[in-house]
Amino acid sequence: MKKKGVFVSFIVALCFIVSCKDHKNEAIISQDIPVYDFEGLEPLLYTQNNKTYLINFWAMWCLPCVEELPYIQEYAQKNPDVEVILVSMDFPKDIETKLKPFLKKNNITTKVILLDDPDANSWINKINPEWSGAIPFTIMFNSEKRSYYERSFEDLQDIETEISKNFNK
Repeated sequence: MKKKGVFVSFIVALCFIVSCKDHKNEAIISQDIPVYDFEGLEPLLYTQNNKTYLINFWAMWCLPCVEELPYIQEYAQKNPDVEVILVSMDFPKDIETKLKPFLKKNNITTKVILLDDPDANSWINKINPEWSGAIPFTIMFNSEKRSYYERSFEDLQDIETEISKNFNK
């Protein structure tokens, strides 16, 4: 009888440990990724203050986008005074099953939002009439100047050079 009690206690403890471990992983993956249409996103693309912003449009299926993410992440960590936002062009239905696991696997902790607006022909021109719609696409701006990049950044130095050149950082 005593062995049975010890065994049951062991099973209960094991279940508790496994259960706690699963909740911890869920908490890491459940970081909030807001979903915007263009009307909701548009105010994030302008500022009245002197802060510098870097907004990068990307998707998990875009190899050049994925290749530059570590450089953007490193830049964001080294420059907390610059507001960095990654605008995912992936599907909202994939947030929990694909996007969050992708971000976790690649150690991307920079702010991510998802743009879900089917009228790309309208909002692409509102962002920049010269933008073809190809990604990656990055906007760097402050209250006085805007720069657009329809290309991927090759490394951290590439990002730092563009910010320094255009925003005297």
